[in-house]
Amino acid sequence: MSRRPARRIPTTALVTGLLAAALTTAPQAVAHASTPASAQASAQDTTRGTGTGRADAGRLAAADAAVRKADVGGTAWYVDPARGALVVVADRTVGADRIARIEDAVQGTGGALEIRRTPGRIAERIAGGDPITTPDGLRCTVGFNVQDASGTKYALTAGHCTSASPDWPIGPVWSSSFPGNDYGLIRYTDPSQAEGGVRGPNGTLIDISDAASPGVGQQVCTAGRTTGYHCGTVLGLNATVNYGADGIVTGLADTNVCTESGDSGGPLFSGHTALGIASGGSGNCTSGGETFFQPVVEPLSAYGVMVF
Repeated sequence: MSRRPARRIPTTALVTGLLAAALTTAPQAVAHASTPASAQASAQDTTRGTGTGRADAGRLAAADAAVRKADVGGTAWYVDPARGALVVVADRTVGADRIARIEDAVQGTGGALEIRRTPGRIAERIAGGDPITTPDGLRCTVGFNVQDASGTKYALTAGHCTSASPDWPIGPVWSSSFPGNDYGLIRYTDPSQAEGGVRGPNGTLIDISDAASPGVGQQVCTAGRTTGYHCGTVLGLNATVNYGADGIVTGLADTNVCTESGDSGGPLFSGHTALGIASGGSGNCTSGGETFFQPVVEPLSAYGVMVF
């Protein structure tokens, strides 16, 4: 199979009922781990301070607000009360001009500022069930993170998502199959973002260790960027769904698990076993719904990848 980014953008992709194209707020990046001391010591421009002496709590609060307002991506910051300073951690993507923007913003507050460099890039960790959104507001959900024999990492999601946009914040579309099937791969630009497992209740991480085909009557669960974590039952197999102008998809599993707009591509699983990715459906998670899932074994075999 040719693994080239898909370029066909359907004009009516929203009819699936799960794909959303509106966004009011962008996800906020956070740092997930501090840099080891040895790495800090070896990083170029490790520490740089501005301001004079220790700052009181009021000035530090003002400095904190100023850094937030400066809105420089790739940074994290915290107050060090013992030293009376606001410490800003900047990753490798933050250039000198944006460091200067932070320093200029804090200068008028009287707060003591320390700039510390960290290797790599500060980025969100993405697991199955986490949201992904294009710059123009197209919203979907990661089904499962997968990898090939070489260790290259991809997000497996709905094909009507990958067909609708060739580029996502986590990386470019690697391959897409829709209609007929409904699955696609997005290759991670930063492999460290790919986290194994599925996001469960209250942000917990559910380990996914293998994959199988769903069975009628099986108790299953899903996690979506819009509705969160829900469970239900597989009602039928080999379902065919006609999405109208978007075309027909075959071989789907019918479930009474609820999903809503933005949940496209989300995972279907049972215990620690991957079963499918959300294609389309009806209803909602208030009154009840019905969702059709693309069985996951087919794309895993087609692409030669495995869940992790």
